[in-house]
Amino acid sequence: MADTILEQPKKITAKNITDKEFFYGHKACAGCGGSLAVRLALKVLGERTYAAFPAGCMAAVGFIFPQMAFTNNAIITTFPGVASMAAGIAAGAKAMGQKDFKTVAFAGDGGTADIGLQALSGMIDRNDDVLYICYDNEAYMNTGIQKSGLTPYGTQTTTTPAGKNLPGTITHKKNLFEIIAAHDIAYAATASIGYPQDFINKVNKAKQIKGATFIHVYASCPTGWGTPTHTAVEISKEAVDAGLIFLAEYENGDFKLNRNPKNFASVKEYLTKQGRFKHMTDSDIEEVIKHRDMKWERMRKKWID
Repeated sequence: MADTILEQPKKITAKNITDKEFFYGHKACAGCGGSLAVRLALKVLGERTYAAFPAGCMAAVGFIFPQMAFTNNAIITTFPGVASMAAGIAAGAKAMGQKDFKTVAFAGDGGTADIGLQALSGMIDRNDDVLYICYDNEAYMNTGIQKSGLTPYGTQTTTTPAGKNLPGTITHKKNLFEIIAAHDIAYAATASIGYPQDFINKVNKAKQIKGATFIHVYASCPTGWGTPTHTAVEISKEAVDAGLIFLAEYENGDFKLNRNPKNFASVKEYLTKQGRFKHMTDSDIEEVIKHRDMKWERMRKKWID
């Protein structure tokens, strides 16, 4: 669908990434994984970047006048319309004759998998030149920790209370990555702030592509998860190691697993470290493991030759 820039991008690492900061001085909670995802992505994309944010956590913490947290051009959009507004920004910049720029939309899991899904689908269908990054902290954190379509089974939120009759959330996460790939998008990927180099590599790859691209990055939320602030990166890594989050890419019509571990880390240890899962029984945890194993069996059959 999309043409790629012929020149291969240089590999960006912690050693050669720019010292410039494009998102700092914000008011996010200590240990916020979403703010780390935005910071890393903008450092890869650079100062010639237009950024759009719906009414979510990053909009709330980054646009507090006069202490604006963005040093490049950034705008707050409607909650459901970040993809369409980013598409308009990209079209406007092109009409003005600008060439060396990138447009990026950042939205949380609720603003992507639920409220913003229609606009995102349209953006991909039109192949607008926008990189869309979903920072997934698994609930509507900005408005008080309500369940979203990406909230995992067993999570206690303000709209899915846990008690004798309910384990918390009774549904599993939407297969968002596969939903996006079903559009036959040029490039889509999953990532985690627990594996920052993998995330940086994927943002760098998407930067080189003209057309619609998508990255779903797992980003911890100590406030909503009930975890210590200093474990933000560690807990996001453990989710991948336990097999509850997978690292993958969709490109040229093919899926690729970036990590295919022979053995998984303990799901129980990952869950019981978090306040949102403290109520879970052994049978609840077994349900999580059962769903994980079914998903990995399907992925390995379909995505690995």
